[in-house]
Amino acid sequence: MIDIQKQIEYWRDQAVSDMETAEILIEKKKFLHGLFFCHLVIEKILKAHYVKVNQKIPPKTHDLIYLLKHSEIKIENNELIFLGILMKYQLACPDSSVTA
Repeated sequence: MIDIQKQIEYWRDQAVSDMETAEILIEKKKFLHGLFFCHLVIEKILKAHYVKVNQKIPPKTHDLIYLLKHSEIKIENNELIFLGILMKYQLACPDSSVTA
């Protein structure tokens, strides 16, 4: 049996750390890398909420929309569009001339 609270804390702590990294990267004008970390922040917060709602370890996915739908979170359509755009940065290569 998993410790639900520890799982939630793990994902939340990881999100906080990644947010600090995203802020540094964006301050240094490393926007592609910064957006990659922004995706990680939202992914990990959604995974924390997934654990809370489902009482189990989240799936190994980077799909924000999937995590959102399985976490009983309701958002506006424009926020859903934003998550779809942000997901593009999960697989983006550091060299913007190369696509993943």
